[in-house]
Amino acid sequence: MIAPTARHQLAHPEGEVATARAAAACNTIMVLSNMSTCTVEDVASSCNAVRFFQLYFFQFLSCSCLLGLKISNGTFPEQVYKRRDISAQIVQRAEKSGYKAIVLTVDAPRLGRREADIKNRMVAPQLNFEGILSTDLNSDEGSKVEAFVKETFDASLCWEEIEWLKSITNLPILIKGVLTHEVARKAVEVGVAGIVVSNHAGRQLDYTPTTISGVVDAVGRKVPVLLDGGVRRGTDAFKALALGAQAVLVGRPVIYGLAANGERGVRRIIEMLKDEFELTMALCGCPGVMDITRSHVRTECDKLHSML
Repeated sequence: MIAPTARHQLAHPEGEVATARAAAACNTIMVLSNMSTCTVEDVASSCNAVRFFQLYFFQFLSCSCLLGLKISNGTFPEQVYKRRDISAQIVQRAEKSGYKAIVLTVDAPRLGRREADIKNRMVAPQLNFEGILSTDLNSDEGSKVEAFVKETFDASLCWEEIEWLKSITNLPILIKGVLTHEVARKAVEVGVAGIVVSNHAGRQLDYTPTTISGVVDAVGRKVPVLLDGGVRRGTDAFKALALGAQAVLVGRPVIYGLAANGERGVRRIIEMLKDEFELTMALCGCPGVMDITRSHVRTECDKLHSML
């Protein structure tokens, strides 16, 4: 699958529309980013790809003068309010446009320290929210993406939000950003349709593990478990499936292909990964995907057990 990655028009003028067309041509599911540079509707109308939509929850900052509050130095404290109306609007637009699932990212209560974005004073175009959310920030220093996230993303996300999200859409809900078996079990309890094991490609916190095996064991195949992050070759996809994942999401390689040659570049990336994956299956003696088992990989943990 194509992972939700932001701002494809920075890589190619056609942006997410080109990526979606490549996904359709390769019979591959695309997860459109909440932070895309093409609208939900434009991507949907561009092709017949199977699409999921990735979601963040929103808040906004407001002066408490609206409540008649004032502190001693004459300034008004800021209050944070949840903007469920914005989240509801974008989810309902995605559902109306034929998206097949919502992928809720849960590992970004605050934005990680993205030093390149700070150095380059990265901007944050948000076409999906024109007219319903201001993206014109007054930050003169550092990353405007960081400023946008700080002012608009809801850092108080909790399990009750899953129930609210289920109440406003008929689409299945997957959660992305799970790393521990405790969170995976809780996710199953609250009724998610799938789990994406992800360390946000190292963009949130360095050195976090991608613990696919523990999550798969905890879930016990009650819901699909997908792996996001670090997939660069078909052998990576093979190893992920051997460890229990039912699909992998590919992020950076898709952007590289898009930057190199637009839609054709993305198609070539997906074809290369599929060819490498099939070759790995053949050389490992696996006629079909169901023949890929845990016995085909050996982890550091396995090495330690063999030494005991």
